[in-house]
Amino acid sequence: MTLSPRLRASASLFALLAVFCLTLASIAVTPMATAQEPAGFGPLDPTPPKDMTPQQIITKFAARESVFNIARQNYTFRQTVKVDTLAEDTNKVDGEYMQVTDILFDSSGKRDEHVVFAPQNTLERVMMSPADFQDIEHRLPFVLTTEDLPQYDITYLGRQHIDEIDTYVFDAKPKVLEKGKRYFQGKVWVDQQDFQIVLVNGRSVPDDKRKGHEDLSPPYTTYYQQVDGKYWFPTYTKAEGNLHFDGGNGYLSQDVHLRTIVKYTDYKQFHATSRIIYNGQDITDNKAPADNKQTPATTSKP
Repeated sequence: MTLSPRLRASASLFALLAVFCLTLASIAVTPMATAQEPAGFGPLDPTPPKDMTPQQIITKFAARESVFNIARQNYTFRQTVKVDTLAEDTNKVDGEYMQVTDILFDSSGKRDEHVVFAPQNTLERVMMSPADFQDIEHRLPFVLTTEDLPQYDITYLGRQHIDEIDTYVFDAKPKVLEKGKRYFQGKVWVDQQDFQIVLVNGRSVPDDKRKGHEDLSPPYTTYYQQVDGKYWFPTYTKAEGNLHFDGGNGYLSQDVHLRTIVKYTDYKQFHATSRIIYNGQDITDNKAPADNKQTPATTSKP
């Protein structure tokens, strides 16, 4: 996010500087900035996997994520975004942005977005930037595909039980930070049976820390839930942290406590007449349940 123009004109009154990039980042770069590990986690077992090498697991789950990434483009769903700033003294919400959007298909089968609820934006200390909206759409619901692998260093950390799910845990960080691009940096939990991401915790990098141009984002956690008994879809993201702005260009140094919640609900497959082909494989799911209900299998969230 970027600072509101109104605050630039009255910096001496509000003493605020806030640039917020809402790229809901998973695990933080430093321990102090790391999001708290959710409840329901068992101990991390660092011993190597028995039947596959870590690289084989990475290759397999990335291929599965590629298939899912294409299949998700054929699902409709509702996306609810709420961004709050919280007062330091009371921890109460003192500004809010909210928007509810249905991701649909028009009569020609083209993907479309329909805003169904958007109350007045009351954020005063910060404002949403184009990068924030791109993060919400592309990085918070993180997918690590075969095509993405060359951009990242992936390190096997071990095995961990989360609620009823046995997972492999990996650390992911970008190899090179290319100008104008943002990446995920943090931990990724992969289901041992389905070889799909079920939880991520980290952050989007890099932040823009130039004085007067700062664009910052807090650490985030995204939870996934199995839909149609086939794919693990992102269903809930929470990002929260104190963003520190050094000031410049008429702004004073300050901290802004920001919290973002994104919910993805009502997934339903769009049954078009065309088939979905990936790498020579027909991944069209014409046997999805009529009601498209989500299965009970899920990772826990606050």
